[in-house]
Amino acid sequence: MRGSSAVADARLGGTLLLSVRCRFATVSFVTLVDSPAADLQRAQERAGVEVRSVANPTDFATARRIFDTVWPGQCTQVQQNVLKAVIHAGGYSSVAYLGAEPVGAALAFVGRHFADGWHVHLHSHMAAVLESQRNHHIGTAIKLHQRMWALDRDIDTISWTFDPLVRRNAILNILKLGVDVRGYEIDFYGQMPDAINVGDPTDRVFAWWHLSTAKVFDAVAGRLLPLDAAMLIEDGRDIRVVEIPEDIVELRKSDPAAATRWRLSLRETLTSALADGYCVIGVERTGNYVLFRERA
Repeated sequence: MRGSSAVADARLGGTLLLSVRCRFATVSFVTLVDSPAADLQRAQERAGVEVRSVANPTDFATARRIFDTVWPGQCTQVQQNVLKAVIHAGGYSSVAYLGAEPVGAALAFVGRHFADGWHVHLHSHMAAVLESQRNHHIGTAIKLHQRMWALDRDIDTISWTFDPLVRRNAILNILKLGVDVRGYEIDFYGQMPDAINVGDPTDRVFAWWHLSTAKVFDAVAGRLLPLDAAMLIEDGRDIRVVEIPEDIVELRKSDPAAATRWRLSLRETLTSALADGYCVIGVERTGNYVLFRERA
């Protein structure tokens, strides 16, 4: 197998990102035909939900309640009029229903990024599942609904940020969806008042989901497997494993000082590795990140 990596600057809106472009050859079992609609249907059946696009004020209120329940705080996460404006301007919002009960929601808007010219992408700002319904594959169903929505509008890339300390997000995004991790920004949102993020720097990595690639087809079909870092090292690859805690959300509650130490340690480890030309190529079964750099 051959791999290559290069560090490049890319602009997302007005923000300068340290972006790593990486190609690491893997065996793909993708068939010639991929159906986003069929992928979505399978995901909804597995999760037992139906994901519907937001269309009216009642839907806006439902999505807003989901967001405010998942990120509780002294103020709402998004005003209803903002939801309406995003949809009116061509953006995306959806609610996942378990029977008649809303259990998840998402919000995204159309953006532009610069890479050898300006390109349109969908930026997924919020995706939420009620705590009581987590670990039932609802998040995957929401993302695949978002994918089909984007492709129906000739948008081939979706971006979002996620907290690199949250293990379940790393596994979902990298292993189950097949995203590329392209950069790291320190305290991206600044201080946030909600109960999950309060008091913690909002460091984020950037997920780029290229919707029609073999990697994504394999991930969505469950064929993208956890990596065996030890085997890759034995094979002569320049590999680093970056550990993350089992549950940073609970650790923030039980031991805030330890959570802060994890934040600062991961910040130093990931930013220095990306600057040195490493890129995230996958996760281990534990959820730890596996990074690769081509040897000189």
